[in-house]
Amino acid sequence: MAIKSTIFKADLQITDMDRHYYHDHQLTIARHPSESDGRMMVRLLAFALHASPALQLCKGISTENEPDIWQKSLSDEIEIWIDLGQPDEKRIRKACGRAGQVMIFNYQQRSSEVWWQQQRHKLARFDNLSVFSLADEDVAALEQMAQRAMQLQYTIQDGQILLTNGEQSVEISVEVRKLCT
Repeated sequence: MAIKSTIFKADLQITDMDRHYYHDHQLTIARHPSESDGRMMVRLLAFALHASPALQLCKGISTENEPDIWQKSLSDEIEIWIDLGQPDEKRIRKACGRAGQVMIFNYQQRSSEVWWQQQRHKLARFDNLSVFSLADEDVAALEQMAQRAMQLQYTIQDGQILLTNGEQSVEISVEVRKLCT
């Protein structure tokens, strides 16, 4: 018998002063059995950083042909493709060909640093690709906030991210490895 996904509910209040985006989002997250709380919280962080009314969480880890998060136009074209982890070059090439903008959020510092050193020159040719990295301490702090029902407030200003859940607050730093041109 297969293990089923765990359902999480997240109410996000996003105050992004850098983009002048101030909205609430109610999300239902189906966390795959092989997805950690830390990865799920990185997924929510990536959503908050690029939030818009059209941005959607996808099936993620269980679906090969979809990213973790995407935004599609009304004509079903992929505008934004967001992946987590260290995808292979073939997946990145495919994403860059299908989407207007592709973003990768690395976590697990040691392995992502090795991945970046191996991929950085190959990825330089993709003008619509941005790569970001999160420190292990920040992912661990995010993981501590994971609950089946969450109320999270993201405040983003001057590239700094403050996440609060009413009981604790965490400052998150996102390292920019590559920005789309």
